[in-house]
This record gives sequence, structure tokens and C-alpha cells, in this order.
Amino acid sequence: MAITIKSSSEVEKMRIAGKLAASVLDMITPHVVVGITTEHLDQICHKFIVDDLGAIPAPLNYHGFPKSICTSINNVVCHGIPGEKKLKKGDIINIDITVIKDGFHGDTSKMFIAGKSNVKATRICKIAQECMYLGIGLVKPGIHLGEIGQVIGAHAHAQHCSVVRDYCGHGIGQGFHEEPQVLHYDNGKAKQSPILEPGMTFTIEPMINLGGYQVVTSRLDGWTVTTKDRSLSAQWEHTILVTETGHEILTLRAEENI
Repeated sequence: MAITIKSSSEVEKMRIAGKLAASVLDMITPHVVVGITTEHLDQICHKFIVDDLGAIPAPLNYHGFPKSICTSINNVVCHGIPGEKKLKKGDIINIDITVIKDGFHGDTSKMFIAGKSNVKATRICKIAQECMYLGIGLVKPGIHLGEIGQVIGAHAHAQHCSVVRDYCGHGIGQGFHEEPQVLHYDNGKAKQSPILEPGMTFTIEPMINLGGYQVVTSRLDGWTVTTKDRSLSAQWEHTILVTETGHEILTLRAEENI
């Protein structure tokens, strides 16, 4: 499948979907507290997406995924399934939101800390966010897509962390996952990767581990991905548009000051 270049009308629909996805994270923030279950967080988000936003939660039934959001706690890297597990003091949790509005997707995620966290947990959340922002900062027409992974990998390794290699960012639009794949590490082939053009839309969503980069997928549910060494993992995600002069973060939240 080729990389799609969005028209001006499609970009406007992407902007709307992105803003709605960001609004879900804003809405759920005060609910992320010690003692709440991830199932309850899912229910709150589902109701808001469907009833308040008039949108569709993209993860629900996507290849069989059973819930409307992903909730990944501590050593869970991604695709955590909401359930009866209650958040404990110091837990870190990634909440991943994707909505569909008028046929277009907005995809974003954020790290939360339940109560007061320890130094290691706070640190990995901060480094993962820095990695995402550094990758976003490079985006403009004419660069190679692989340069994003180079700068993310360099920063993670400088902080003695690792970058998950089994999962990556992705093109997005009318499809949840489109071309291109957006690597968050340096695979040595940056100059062979696609050159960015205005109208491209994709996610940047590095998963950063305190330990090694290896991960394992649950044999029980087929979805939940954890660090092989049980180390903490953190991830942030934004949907990005390549503009004529640089980039636009379609899922930017008011709280962010970049």
C-alpha cells in the first residue's frame, strides 16, 4: 500500500478527529486515581466518545480487541486490555485513545501517574515524552522518515534506556494503520526510507523501557505486551501532519507547551 497524501478537505477531517481524541485524554485525566479500575476508565471513555463526541472508539472489535481504549500499566508496553485491576499508588499507566469521526482517525496517548510515584517511574515517563517531542521536532518536508528514529534512539540510549523495536508508529487517515511504518530506533537505513511530503499524516509513539528492548505478548489474551525483563515502560503518542513548512500536531492538548 502506498503512502496517502491527504487533500485539504481530508486534512480538515483529520484535524477534527485529532482534537476529539485529545479531548478524551483531557476528560479522563481527573478520573485516573488510586483505586479506580481500568474497566471503569474504559466505560467512562466509551460513553464520552460515543455520547458526547458522536464518534466511534476505533479499538473496539478491531481485530477482536474487546475494549474501547488501551490501558497499559507499569511493565505493560502496549495493548493492555481494561479489566478489574485497580490502580495502586505509584502506578504509571498509558491510556491510548483512537477515535473515528466522519471516517477519519485521530490517535493519541499519554502517561499518567496514580498518586505519588517513585523516581524511576517518573523518569521513564519523562524520557519517553522527550523522545516523542524530539522526533516530532524533526518533521518537515524533505527529511527522511528514518531520521525520526535516529534522534529518538539516540536520546533514549543517552539516558540508558531502550526503544521497543517490535512496534512502531504508522500512517493514519481513513485507515487506522496505513503506510508508512514509523520506526523509533535507528535501523541503519534512514537514507533509504521515504522522504516526507506535505499532506502525509502519521503517528509518532515511541515505547521506551528502563531495561532491555525485548518484549513478550500474553498467551492468555493475545494482546497484552510486556517487557521481557519486567522493567518499566512508558509511551506517548501524537498524530502528526506534514505541512508545507514543517508539521502540525493534530492531537495537541492545551496542557502541552512545546
